[in-house]
Amino acid sequence: MDKCPACGGSLTTDWERGEVVCTQCGQVVAEAAVDVGPEWRAFEKEERARAAPLKLVAKTDLGVRLEHGTRWYMLAKLHRAVLHGWESRLTAVLTELKRVKECVGLSKHVAETAESLVKKYFDAVAGLPPEVVAVAVLWTAAKAVGAPRPLGDFLKCSKADEGRVRKAAWRLKEEARLGRRPIEDYVKTLAARVNLPASVVKAAVELLKKNRRLLSGKNPWVSAAAALWLASLKKLGLLKRLAEAAGSTPESVRNAAKRMRV
Repeated sequence: MDKCPACGGSLTTDWERGEVVCTQCGQVVAEAAVDVGPEWRAFEKEERARAAPLKLVAKTDLGVRLEHGTRWYMLAKLHRAVLHGWESRLTAVLTELKRVKECVGLSKHVAETAESLVKKYFDAVAGLPPEVVAVAVLWTAAKAVGAPRPLGDFLKCSKADEGRVRKAAWRLKEEARLGRRPIEDYVKTLAARVNLPASVVKAAVELLKKNRRLLSGKNPWVSAAAALWLASLKKLGLLKRLAEAAGSTPESVRNAAKRMRV
């Protein structure tokens, strides 16, 4: 555009304001003019003066608008909704994770491992409720760092369904390819909970090594409790305490002990 659309006068550019104005009537014909020249007019320190400011592109200018086409506009809208929903679900899981961690009394190392797992493999459990994911991740992280805890410890601090928690934990284990923790870790944790001496722990570990084939597919907490009960020579009152510490029942521990070869 070379002439003013109102009076036909010549146009000039005001680089300081970024406007194109008419020299006769003063009408502003265009705004946000961009100076494509150098940032500085002179390179001598005494003569240096800043040129007209560059135009800043607003974040909204980079987005897809309706004039770009209905199809692209709907796709961009869907993308924003999905991205916002993903971030919201992840935030809800992390919030619940911190609450359950404080309730159970887990170490900082377990919590950091859990946060790392859920951020890295969130897509595998994104469709499950936040309380389910939080418990599953903490339960899995505790095993991964060598400080396993019974699932019941976590469920006491959450309304999550046990079946869905186990499903989420299985997905995480498959995605992260986490191996099963040594049975010795479960024995040591249970022994510490019921205050058993090191000699009993050693005897229980030896007993489990003899029955390694019988442990395949069995609950490691129940197997560890049964071994400790047998190693303590079936001390009176110990069976119930071990079952409670393992999150199981005395009958389950007793049945596991019957299958073991002493």
